Amino acid sequence: MEQESNSDLEVLTLIISSLKKLSKDDQLRTLQSVATFLNISLQGTALIMNSGPTSSTLAVDSPSLGASSFSEDRSISPKDFIRDKAPRSDVDRVACLAYYLTHYKDTPHFKTLDISTLNTEAAQPKFSNASVAVENAVKAGILVQATKGNKQISAAGERYVQYLPDQAAAKASIQGIRQKKKPRKTPVKKHESIQDEN
Repeated sequence: MEQESNSDLEVLTLIISSLKKLSKDDQLRTLQSVATFLNISLQGTALIMNSGPTSSTLAVDSPSLGASSFSEDRSISPKDFIRDKAPRSDVDRVACLAYYLTHYKDTPHFKTLDISTLNTEAAQPKFSNASVAVENAVKAGILVQATKGNKQISAAGERYVQYLPDQAAAKASIQGIRQKKKPRKTPVKKHESIQDEN
């Protein structure tokens, strides 16, 4: 029992020392990501971290297994969720719908049809082409491939949605992953000079 307690203390010490190196906002995002990764719900209390004149708040629930939402209210309808996030583009809307599927409908892996169905449930305008909207979200780094042809929201995509409706902050949160890859240069083959035969 004592050995297990020492192990917990060592892990806690390691976590705290690692988090101290980050900014307050990054600490909150890291804690959220860890909880999501471990499928732990942190709901019920508000974690407030003071960072000078402003403070950051993370709404969390009492620890329990199963849910991975950081919102106090998991019963919010898709219509209200989309209204609160105020997406401005199809990619924004796909991101919000993917987030809702993952955190509110316990559907971390989904197909384009699931996005379209939830879009209808949320009383949103029909996508002109849902497949294109989903593919654009993949290109933007919001969604990534999952198993069996499914998609899932990426960690960057989750962070993006969490920042909405603040478009500037949301875009800044994924700026690093959206940098265009440099095109590969094909090696130039050296041609052997043809010697004239006389």
